[in-house]
Amino acid sequence: MVRIRRSVGRRTFGRVLSERLAEMPDLTHVHVIEAVAEGAPSDDEPVTVGLVGERLAIDPSRASRVVAAAVDAGLVVRVAAPADARRIGLELTDAGRALERTVRAHRATWLGAAMADWSAEDRARFAELFTRFVDALVPEGRRDREGG
Repeated sequence: MVRIRRSVGRRTFGRVLSERLAEMPDLTHVHVIEAVAEGAPSDDEPVTVGLVGERLAIDPSRASRVVAAAVDAGLVVRVAAPADARRIGLELTDAGRALERTVRAHRATWLGAAMADWSAEDRARFAELFTRFVDALVPEGRRDREGG
């Protein structure tokens, strides 16, 4: 599991991205935009800096810094929450959405290549078992907040 986390996170996938993209994005920005792209936990709650921190498993002060950096990079924008204008939510900019789509496509290609010689049945079974595994790891109360 540690090898998977490291590979999909910064090390191996970072190398894959750097080989495939003309300009290597800051991987911290990638993590932030993916956390924002997961969306709000409900219609009346915005994606907040705190939620991004939870999704990235980082403390609030670090979450504030990494979100601010993504805002400064033009990937994320702060907006008033729809249900309560006093709350600040986060949304992806056009550039943030484009980067998220690019990263998702490259990750899908990379993971697809790892399973290229698997049968359709093996891929379907793996997806089913992996989903069950992840669901068992994430406590029920957190699953709703994490979008799973």
